[in-house]
Amino acid sequence: MSDASQPTKWEYFVAPVLSHVAQQILNNFGADGWELVQLAPGPNPDTLVGYFKRPIVAGA
Repeated sequence: MSDASQPTKWEYFVAPVLSHVAQQILNNFGADGWELVQLAPGPNPDTLVGYFKRPIVAGA
């Protein structure tokens, strides 16, 4: 059976995103392979909560 027939397995990460440096934070996570799924309001007006995912690499 080839790997192409296997469903993608994901890992998830939840992190605070400060609005005044959001672009830098999101770029850093993206450089590490994390894809932003959603931004949600955080505990205060200057903070968002980012939900990220990336595929699990077999053997890593």
